[in-house]
Amino acid sequence: MVIGVAGVRAGLQRDKVVCVVLAADAGERTMEKVGRLAEARHIPVLRGPPAAELGTALGRPPVQAVGVSDRALARGLMEE
Repeated sequence: MVIGVAGVRAGLQRDKVVCVVLAADAGERTMEKVGRLAEARHIPVLRGPPAAELGTALGRPPVQAVGVSDRALARGLMEE
Protein backbone atom coordinates (compact mmCIF):
# COMPACT_ATOMS: atom_id res chain seq x y z
CA MET A 1 0.00 0.00 0.00
CA VAL A 2 0.97 3.58 -0.60
CA ILE A 3 -0.31 6.09 1.94
CA GLY A 4 -0.80 9.79 1.31
CA VAL A 5 -1.55 11.97 -1.69
CA ALA A 6 2.06 12.42 -2.87
CA GLY A 7 2.84 8.72 -2.55
CA VAL A 8 -0.34 7.68 -4.34
CA ARG A 9 0.36 10.09 -7.21
CA ALA A 10 3.91 8.72 -7.52
CA GLY A 11 2.59 5.15 -7.44
CA LEU A 12 0.07 5.94 -10.15
CA GLN A 13 2.75 7.55 -12.32
CA ARG A 14 4.96 4.47 -11.92
CA ASP A 15 2.08 2.03 -12.58
CA LYS A 16 2.47 0.54 -9.09
CA VAL A 17 -1.13 1.19 -7.95
CA VAL A 18 -4.10 -0.90 -9.11
CA CYS A 19 -6.80 0.78 -7.02
CA VAL A 20 -7.15 4.05 -5.10
CA VAL A 21 -9.18 4.68 -1.96
CA LEU A 22 -10.05 8.33 -1.27
CA ALA A 23 -11.38 9.42 2.10
CA ALA A 24 -15.06 10.36 2.08
CA ASP A 25 -14.09 13.85 3.18
CA ALA A 26 -11.08 14.23 0.87
CA GLY A 27 -10.60 17.79 -0.30
CA GLU A 28 -11.39 18.90 -3.80
CA ARG A 29 -7.72 19.42 -4.56
CA THR A 30 -6.92 15.84 -3.51
CA MET A 31 -9.73 14.53 -5.68
CA GLU A 32 -8.39 16.52 -8.61
CA LYS A 33 -4.77 15.51 -8.13
CA VAL A 34 -5.37 11.83 -7.47
CA GLY A 35 -8.76 11.24 -9.08
CA ARG A 36 -7.89 12.68 -12.47
CA LEU A 37 -4.59 10.83 -12.66
CA ALA A 38 -6.26 7.54 -11.68
CA GLU A 39 -9.02 8.04 -14.24
CA ALA A 40 -6.50 8.85 -16.97
CA ARG A 41 -4.74 5.58 -16.18
CA HIS A 42 -8.04 3.63 -15.89
CA ILE A 43 -7.44 2.85 -12.22
CA PRO A 44 -10.59 2.41 -10.10
CA VAL A 45 -11.21 5.01 -7.40
CA LEU A 46 -13.24 4.01 -4.35
CA ARG A 47 -14.65 6.28 -1.67
CA GLY A 48 -13.69 5.14 1.78
CA PRO A 49 -14.44 6.32 5.30
CA PRO A 50 -13.54 9.83 6.53
CA ALA A 51 -9.81 10.64 6.64
CA ALA A 52 -9.58 10.29 10.44
CA GLU A 53 -11.14 6.82 10.32
CA LEU A 54 -9.00 5.74 7.38
CA GLY A 55 -5.86 6.92 9.16
CA THR A 56 -6.81 5.18 12.40
CA ALA A 57 -7.38 1.92 10.53
CA LEU A 58 -3.86 2.23 9.12
CA GLY A 59 -2.28 3.32 12.40
CA ARG A 60 -1.65 6.81 11.07
CA PRO A 61 -2.95 10.36 11.46
CA PRO A 62 -5.81 11.30 9.07
CA VAL A 63 -5.18 9.97 5.56
CA GLN A 64 -6.92 11.31 2.46
CA ALA A 65 -5.63 8.84 -0.13
CA VAL A 66 -4.41 5.25 -0.18
CA GLY A 67 -3.05 3.43 -3.19
CA VAL A 68 -3.43 -0.35 -3.26
CA SER A 69 -0.71 -2.22 -5.12
CA ASP A 70 -1.84 -5.77 -4.35
CA ARG A 71 -4.26 -6.99 -7.02
CA ALA A 72 -6.03 -9.49 -4.75
CA LEU A 73 -6.61 -6.87 -2.06
CA ALA A 74 -7.86 -4.38 -4.65
CA ARG A 75 -10.25 -6.98 -6.05
CA GLY A 76 -11.58 -7.67 -2.56
CA LEU A 77 -12.12 -3.97 -1.88
CA MET A 78 -13.97 -3.49 -5.17
CA GLU A 79 -16.28 -6.43 -4.45
CA GLU A 80 -17.48 -4.97 -1.13
